[in-house]
Amino acid sequence: MEIGNITTVTEFVLLGLSNNPQIQAILFVLFLVIYLLTLTENLLMLLVIRADSHLHTPMYFFLSHLSFLDAFYSSVIVPKLLENLLSKSKTIALLECFTQISLVIFSGATEACLLSVMAYDRFQAVCHPLLYMVAMNRKVCIGLVGASWAIGMGTGLVNTLLLAQQHFCGPNLISSFVCELPPVLLLACSDSYISNVAILITMVVLGFGTLVLLLGSYTHIIMTALSINSTSGRSKIFSTCSSHVLVVVIFYGSGLFRYMTPASGSVLEQVLSVQYSVVTPLLNPLIYSLKNQDVKAALKRVLARKSRLTF
Repeated sequence: MEIGNITTVTEFVLLGLSNNPQIQAILFVLFLVIYLLTLTENLLMLLVIRADSHLHTPMYFFLSHLSFLDAFYSSVIVPKLLENLLSKSKTIALLECFTQISLVIFSGATEACLLSVMAYDRFQAVCHPLLYMVAMNRKVCIGLVGASWAIGMGTGLVNTLLLAQQHFCGPNLISSFVCELPPVLLLACSDSYISNVAILITMVVLGFGTLVLLLGSYTHIIMTALSINSTSGRSKIFSTCSSHVLVVVIFYGSGLFRYMTPASGSVLEQVLSVQYSVVTPLLNPLIYSLKNQDVKAALKRVLARKSRLTF
């Protein structure tokens, strides 16, 4: 669309992962399978936590929200990716692109907050076991989860509103399979200083802020574990926290590196985007179910109960 002599972009083109039709067909099948597995795993985790009374504890309350968020995040990214793999026209409308950016930021910010809340929960359980149920009562848990969702929504909204103030006059090619803030900002014709500052603040406050909370919680947990004389006691603590630590490493390792490096459309950048937006929501429920005896036992109980009802 042209206004006077100024062209205004009304849509972007997502260049995607490949232009080869055969590779696109293979990727479509691969990502469709991953998406279906992601939804199945996370919804199953939600069902097991809700159905088994043994899992009605603060830790699994937080985990249920993480599972819901992973299913939601995957649904923001993968359907559009699948559509573009089948379509010759890989366009995305300006409003749809901004909406996707807002939901991506919201999901990432909320997950960072939830992971910090889960680390704080483990800190209370390990370092203050006698006061755990008082410190992590239902009101506190609901407040922490509510704050995580509110911070995520606010972060996504503020960054997207600032992005909407930018003027896009071309080119409109995005070297990615998803609308993300850094590569879209590169296409802005107007001064994007304020938006770049907003990204920096988001990274510092949410990225490094939540990481400091995580490191602080686990520093106290490790010190407490090392002060225990019992080998079995130390093993139990590390076993309880290992799933969460692995999820944190995967999330921050790919996410921070992706957003701390300049947008270039490189192969590494694409791999990292696939890692944290497609693969991570698939891995999280697997990590918690495979490395957690409580979840495996609860799953067996739910399946056994279902089998008795069937027969």
